Amino acid sequence: MKSAHVNKARTMFDKIWERHSIVSLPDGPTLLYIDRDIIHEGSFHAFSQLQNRELSVRRPEQVMGVPDHYVPTRARTAEGAATEEIGQMIRTFDSNMRKSKTQYFPLEDIRQGIVHVVGPEQAFSLPGQIIVCSDSHTSTHGALGAIAFGIGQSENAHVLATQTLWQYRPKVMRLRVTGQLQPGVGAKDLILYIISKIGTAGATGYAIEYDGEVIQSLSLEARLTLCNMSIEAGARCGMVAPDEKTFAYLKGRRWAPKGELWTQAVEDWRSLTSDEGAEFDAYLEIDGHQIAPMVTWGTSPEDALGVDEFIPKLSAYHSEERRKSVADTLIYMGLEQGQPLQDIKIDYVFIGSCTNSRIEDLRAAAEILKGKKAVVPGLVVPGSGLVKAQAEKEGLDQIFIGAGLEWAQPGCSMCVAMNGDIVPAGKRCASTSNRNFRGRQGPGSRTHLMSPAMVAAAAVTGKVTDIRQFIKESSCGHLPH
Repeated sequence: MKSAHVNKARTMFDKIWERHSIVSLPDGPTLLYIDRDIIHEGSFHAFSQLQNRELSVRRPEQVMGVPDHYVPTRARTAEGAATEEIGQMIRTFDSNMRKSKTQYFPLEDIRQGIVHVVGPEQAFSLPGQIIVCSDSHTSTHGALGAIAFGIGQSENAHVLATQTLWQYRPKVMRLRVTGQLQPGVGAKDLILYIISKIGTAGATGYAIEYDGEVIQSLSLEARLTLCNMSIEAGARCGMVAPDEKTFAYLKGRRWAPKGELWTQAVEDWRSLTSDEGAEFDAYLEIDGHQIAPMVTWGTSPEDALGVDEFIPKLSAYHSEERRKSVADTLIYMGLEQGQPLQDIKIDYVFIGSCTNSRIEDLRAAAEILKGKKAVVPGLVVPGSGLVKAQAEKEGLDQIFIGAGLEWAQPGCSMCVAMNGDIVPAGKRCASTSNRNFRGRQGPGSRTHLMSPAMVAAAAVTGKVTDIRQFIKESSCGHLPH
């Protein structure tokens, strides 16, 4: 359909939204065309709804399925699942995928992995698309220059049956990160810093478009990390305009356009960048050089500070309600107000999740662990079978194993603690995952979010550690994440 804003400077979000708008109700939602629907084993509810209504998947070629949330990270069969119920869920997933004739990667396929790793890796996710999945961290795919957001199971059923979805248009925030990141600081630190400043509701009702020198300097995998945790800031989605790094990442991958179609696609993708003079609903600018390696101390991603700082004192909060909340959090976390973050002892480490399980993440952690021994147990879970194969080709698995950590099969694993991989009650985990609420990694578990390099440093020292002490003075490079 023709845009009513053809002569108006538009944001990237505007351009993609308008392309996909079928009909917009005055002061109401818009019916959008959906390019991609990504399915995991928890989506059996949506397929049950289709079956009950005697509906079929309208466009199977635009649906991709990957089991990830509940899959075992040791055995690679449904029979190796933590419980029989989970095993049946995986078998039901396989059955739904076969019956609906959608493309999917079962456990035995080397391309299986976490949905938000596999989608970009296979170029199933592309710039200019609208992408949905029944998982909140679908915002990850926005790093390619797409509108990507999580949906519920009823909405998923609607997409499967119609390839459309009713949505209210969010406002759009431009978040510019200027300057240059310090050595040892990466995308995970950047997004934790942002959330610590604006809070977990700071971007509620917005789509975030990230730009600025720091964003442009990030690799595509680092941008995926950044957009992944936009949801933790309350945003509907996060986006980065596609550029040469995007095109280089996608070229030649399975579902990327080929030949002349590739040339045409790249030309179109270049046009998605927000126009000069485009108006945003909100603006935020951050000096990237001010960011230190970050670590969370509480039970929300906004409870994050630079590693060289101290746990806040209750007197720092003006609200009595907030003081009570923080006091309760400190009791749960077993911490003291005013305590240096680097005094926090760590019992366990986890490297993985849709936030930080790509090859660059594993390289960053291995760089710290090389030739060293972990003083605490831990688990390293690659984001896909292809990431695992690449890591093993580079010998990263031997570095992890040599350090005393366990090298596992792809899956969400300890991030969501649904498959039997859990942190014991009362134990403290340095984790590369995205959420640290109570019990996220197991009942009674205590989680500290940080980058892969920071987690590796904690594994070596047994406590929260400033990664910068591992960086030689002669080094001017960055640890990727």
